[in-house]
Parts: sequence; C-alpha cells; structure tokens
Amino acid sequence: MKQVLQSLSNGRTSVQEVPAPAVRAGHLQIVTSTSLVSPGTERMLVDFGRGSLVSKARQQPEKVNQALEKMKTDGIAATLDAIRSKLDQPLALGYCNVGRVATVGDGCDQFETGDRVASNGKHAEVTSVAKHLCAKIPDNVSDDAAAFTVIGAIALQGIRLAAPTMGETFAVTGLGLVGLMAVQLLRANGCRVIGLDFDAERLELAARFGAETIDISAEGDPLAKAQELTQGRGVDGVLLTAATQSSEPVSQAARMCRQRGRIVLVGVTGLELARSDFFEKELTFQVSCSYGPGRYDPAYEEKGQDYPLGHVRWTEQRNFEAVLDLMSRGAIDVAPLISHKFKIEEAAQAYKLLASEEPSLGIIIDYPAAPPEGADVSGLLDCVVSFGTGLSMGPPERGSVGFIGAGNFGGRVLVPAFKAADAYLRTIASVSGVSAVHFGNKHGFEKATSNVVEVIGDNEIDTVVISSRHDTHKQFVMDGLIAKKTVFVEKPLCLNEPELQEIERLCRQRPDARLMVGYNRRFAPTVRKMDKLLRTVEAPKVMTMTVNAGFIPADHWTQDPTVGGGRIIGECCHFVDLLRFLAGARITDVQAAGIARDRSDTPADTASVTLRFEDGSVGIINYLSNGHKGFPKERLEVFSGGRILMLDNFRKLSGHGWRGFARSASWRQDKGHKACARAFMDAVRTGNRMPIPQDELFEVSRTTFEIARQLG
Repeated sequence: MKQVLQSLSNGRTSVQEVPAPAVRAGHLQIVTSTSLVSPGTERMLVDFGRGSLVSKARQQPEKVNQALEKMKTDGIAATLDAIRSKLDQPLALGYCNVGRVATVGDGCDQFETGDRVASNGKHAEVTSVAKHLCAKIPDNVSDDAAAFTVIGAIALQGIRLAAPTMGETFAVTGLGLVGLMAVQLLRANGCRVIGLDFDAERLELAARFGAETIDISAEGDPLAKAQELTQGRGVDGVLLTAATQSSEPVSQAARMCRQRGRIVLVGVTGLELARSDFFEKELTFQVSCSYGPGRYDPAYEEKGQDYPLGHVRWTEQRNFEAVLDLMSRGAIDVAPLISHKFKIEEAAQAYKLLASEEPSLGIIIDYPAAPPEGADVSGLLDCVVSFGTGLSMGPPERGSVGFIGAGNFGGRVLVPAFKAADAYLRTIASVSGVSAVHFGNKHGFEKATSNVVEVIGDNEIDTVVISSRHDTHKQFVMDGLIAKKTVFVEKPLCLNEPELQEIERLCRQRPDARLMVGYNRRFAPTVRKMDKLLRTVEAPKVMTMTVNAGFIPADHWTQDPTVGGGRIIGECCHFVDLLRFLAGARITDVQAAGIARDRSDTPADTASVTLRFEDGSVGIINYLSNGHKGFPKERLEVFSGGRILMLDNFRKLSGHGWRGFARSASWRQDKGHKACARAFMDAVRTGNRMPIPQDELFEVSRTTFEIARQLG
C-alpha cells in the first residue's frame, strides 16, 4: 500500500510502498478514502526537517542538553550515532483520516466491517487506529467534510475549556483551519465572535461564518477595535489558534480581555508572559491538549478503557462525534475551507505547496475508491514488501534470520549487530510496517512485513530474532520454538513465573529447542577481560553493580506490569545475568530492598539487591532512578583475593593488584551487542550449544521475578 512519509533529517516528503499495518486488539483496520493535511502541525514538521542540525538544536534546546549529558557519559561517537539514527527514521504523517472499516480488532464491538469512520489515522491507503480515536460518520456527511473531524475536535476542546455562554463575545486569534472551525463552533454556541488575522481571504471566510473581523496588518491597533466592538467592556475570552514563536498574541489577548476573562491556547505561541497583564484583571490562562480528555492516556487510547460518561462527559471520541453531529445538522460548513485536492500518488506535491508561499488552506488527499461494504479488500491489505535485493545466492544452510520488531533499539543496534555477524537477513516485521521497510531497506533484508506469520511460518527462515514489545516475548518465543526455529529474544525472556514455566515445559518436551536471551553485557570486551583476570584468582568475589538508571514516568510503557513488566524485570535482569556470569556459580539467595514509596502505584525502580552465589561470592546491584544524568550510567566494581577491578560505563577498565594489567580505555562504548550476536550466529551455523546455557537463562529470569516480588 502507499503511505506518506517524511524524513526528519532533510524534511523530504515521499509516497512509499509499505505493508498494511497489522490488526491489533482494540484497533480498527481502515481502508482510507480521504485524508486532510493539517497545515499547522504538518508544516511545522516539514520546516523542522528541512532545517539544519543547528536549526533543529535551536528548536529543541532540551534535546541539546540531553545530548551533551550523553556525550559526557557514553562518548561522542555513541551520542552522534544515536542522533543520526533518530533523524534517519521516517515519520508517518497525518492525523485526519476517513475510510471504511476493513477489519475489526478484538474488543471493538461498537464497530462493524464496512462502517464509515473518521479517525486520527495516517495518510495511508490502509491505517490501524485505536477504537477510541474513531467515530462513525452520519450518512449525510461527505467524506471530504468528515476529514475535518479531528481539526474540529481540536477547536471544540479549546472552546470547552473556555466555557463560553450564550451572548458572550470571544476573540479567535489566527484564522487557519482550527481558527475558522472555532469561529463556527462559537457561533453555534450563541456567541459573538471577533476574528483576527493578517490574511484577507481568511478574514473574509470568518466574516462569511458570522464573525466580525480585525485585519491585524491594516486596521492599526486591534485592541482599540476590540474595545469598540464590545462597547469598551473587553472580550469575555480569547482562543489563540495561531502558530507563531512570538509572545505578542498572548499579551494582546490579555489586554483585550475584560476583567476575569479566559484565554485558551489551542495553537502554538511564545509564552513570555507579563505578570501585570494577568494580575490586574485576574485572567485565566489554560493550554488545550489536542482533541480532549483521553489524549495521550495509554489506558484510554491503547487499552480501550473508556472514561465514565457521568464523570467525563466529553472525551476525545465524544468530541469527534459532536463535530460530526454538528456537520450532519448543518451547524458547521467546511466546504469553503477546502483549497486544494491531490491524489495519494501526488501527496509530495501537496507538501511542496504547504511549504511554499502560495496560499492554501484545507488540502485534501484522495485515495482509490474504497471498496463497498463486504467487498474483498485482501489486495489492499497486502502485508509484505519485497526489496528486490537481487541476491544471487539463496539462504545458507543455517543462519537465515527473520526479525520481529523494528523499533529504535532493534533497528539501530540489533539489526546492525546481526548484519556484522554475517546473518542472512531475510524478513523484518513491525506492527505498522513503516519501520520494517525503513530498516529492511537500509540493512539489506529481502522483505519487510507487518505480519509475524511471514517470519514464524517461513520455511526459509531458521532463526528468529525477537525485539518487539516485552509483553509479546513469551508468545513469540513459544511460536518460534514450536516452529523449530532457533530463537534469540531481547530481554526479558518473559514477564512472570507462569510464562517462564510454559517456556521451560516446552524446552523439556523438546530437548532440541535452541533459545538465547540477548544478555549482551557478558559479551562486552571489557567484561571478557575482567572474567579472564578473575579466573586466575581462586577466591570468592564481592561485586557491586551501580546502575544510574534515571527517571522514567510511571505512565511510560516500560513501567506497566502487563506491557513492559516494570524496569526490574525489563532491565535489571541484564545486571543479574552479568553478575551471574562473573561469579560462575549458581545464585542461592536473593534479598531486595527499595526506597519508601509515596503510593502503591509509584514504580519500584529504585532498589538495592543482594545476590549470594554457591561459591560464596556476593553481588550487589544498586538499581537507581533517583540519580543525576551527568553521572555514568553503569559502574561495576569487583573485589577478590586482594585485587580490584573497576569498569566505568563499558569504556574504561582499571585494575589494582594485577600483574601486567593496570588500565584500558576506549573512545567508543561497547556493551557487547556485536559480540553477542556473533557468538549466537556462530552457534547457529555450527550447530554447537548456545552461548548461554538454558538453565542460566531460566535462573536469571526466576531471580529477577523474585526481586520484583520482594520490592512489591
């Protein structure tokens, strides 16, 4: 299928062939008929992409500070590599989509195949959208009109926050699509509206919708004009729907308002506020968040947990429905807002227009005629893209690899590591298909797909690498082993004891099952050097692993016990494995203590863990989220037999008391990803045992679960 993508590195917009996105629970798969380019948001993205690296840095100073901190701890090379990789990944554009439902995911009972829906789906022939970001379209509302649903919801949410009452006077500053929709919605609410802009054509449209207008460029002082129009009282409220870096619109809004007036920022402006402007009138200032309550809440959007109607009357989905209802009743008219139309094949031209000086407003993208209800759409839902690499040789006897998951880590770190290990890269899969195409094309895969069956079920693939979201690991591991594939899964192996027991049971039933977890740190060159030195000392070890993990919000997916497993299971397992490797002995006891938490839902991600080993060694893991970013992330100290080793962030290794070794250092941090992939692929090709014994994999997982249990 065709999809509009943008490069963040150079701002270039293109239409590319990508697999149709996979069907997920709680989501609808939609065949698109129409989509609308958002001139504000999408133009900002294009302008950002076209800017130089210096320009990008100026626009995101907080990112610059993060980069500088990373350089101090991880080195310049690693930091630049991460920045280039992030900018290199394509961005899927669009969030105003209309189409028909092709497939209904589990848990979407209010929708049926063939329903015509408006959503925040991408500019793509097929899109997958969470059910709470979709709304059914009334029969008398055209596709072109329905494409404005999301824009209308953005305006409507700003109006709801302003809480206008019938007869009040509101100013709308910035008469783009959102502003012109706001004018109509305020008029439908019984308000008098003053529209402010520089553009004569947009002012004319606002007047057509019933607003009194002020041409900022021609009519002198807009404050005086507003005073004149309100008999000297000032406006009751202002909606700021402009997109500018200037703080003048906010200052102007404050001076325009009456005492205790309301200002709501819907667009983007500078926020250098003068206290006196707000203090003397006791003004209210609020920023509106997108489409309404539920936006950016994973529980609402991804998990489908609705807010009770009696407590949250207007969610983002209900705002969609309200806008569509107003269109159906003729209360708002969007036909005059459409300035241009392009076919999906011509979408790049639409973005050239958007970035040019030529006037434009609502730019519609049309797609091939959507199939009628019940029609066969299998051709549109094709899940595979072949790159035509022209490889003259078929896959080797062993080592034909399929990747499941093409996120930032998988695509930036794991895929290059396996490529360097001479793996035959056959197929890469991701849910959306976009990242699979990007990394597949970049690294020389034969195919990209959004369907995991294309990996698990491919007889030409003998090795599966799993780097998908943590909650999928157990099932993909089981599916891969049952399909007699050799399986490499990025940590964690699974999320809980029952899942681990299922994997262990399968491995006992299939003695030939070959499984590896990506515990790369034990393969790092500095760690191998430590292991070699420690083997010369016949004495127990005291090992202290300090992990400056950094703060991650409680609502991040990694903190969700059912999705990411929490940071102890999701990341601390790395350090359990590292100490298990260096001890060279079984773990016999685990004790974990965390800092006091304010609430039960506060993440248990700041803790001290003590491991005791069968040979008398002791390992301490201080996994800390309450430190400073300027301190190195990982430091390991080992005391044994009168000698000491200290590893600083996998870049510097120093020793005390070792004959012939004092220190070593590297400009580039090496956590062992390439060596880990190389060891695994060597075992795949030779048929030798896996680099990490299965019993150790299961022991590390079980130990990590016990740590998480003790921390509560």
